[in-house]
Amino acid sequence: MYAARGVLSVHTERGTSIVPANRVTWIPGGFTHYHRAHGSTDMRILFLPESLARLVPGKPAVFMVSDLARDILLILTGPPDRDQAARARLRRVLVDELHEAHEPPLQLPEPRDDRLRAVAQLLYEKPGDNTSLAELGQTIGASGRTLSRLFHDELGMTFYQWRTQLRIYHALVLLADGHDTTHVAHACGWSNPSSFIAAFSNLVGTTPGRYRTARS
Repeated sequence: MYAARGVLSVHTERGTSIVPANRVTWIPGGFTHYHRAHGSTDMRILFLPESLARLVPGKPAVFMVSDLARDILLILTGPPDRDQAARARLRRVLVDELHEAHEPPLQLPEPRDDRLRAVAQLLYEKPGDNTSLAELGQTIGASGRTLSRLFHDELGMTFYQWRTQLRIYHALVLLADGHDTTHVAHACGWSNPSSFIAAFSNLVGTTPGRYRTARS
């Protein structure tokens, strides 16, 4: 699944991924999922035959998309002006490209513990909320230390890392909707745009301004 323009949010049992136009999401057969488009989106969907699907990871993943992989995706999801043999060769090259692609840490794991799910729901509703983990714990009836341990043991990241990824996801959606960097920074909980730009660039690989300009 690839957004040639705009942003996709893709939800599976393993978590949520926000997929901007420099990434492609892979969902193997058998995984229930749903997606939503944000902004003016040109979404492309390509199915791989089982013989090739076996060569791609057996779990949902998001990959950086190379220029070659992007061109192949656009060809294979465009007008059918190539014969089947040529299309089969392009699919094989695409799989080779995905094997070499970097898999960035852009999947937000879905909490399973009820206490973590309660915290996550509060932050989904208000991603810009700067309430501490201890204060969130008081709201749901769990200690900050317990929640911190659960984030580490269940999700493999700290509360700060998880909340930062959630905020970057929200920022991608707001940028796709046309909001400027300063507005997005404050809406997502950063007190100044420079801190937001640094966090965004670290995860997405480009600045919010460049990302927004490229999508406009």
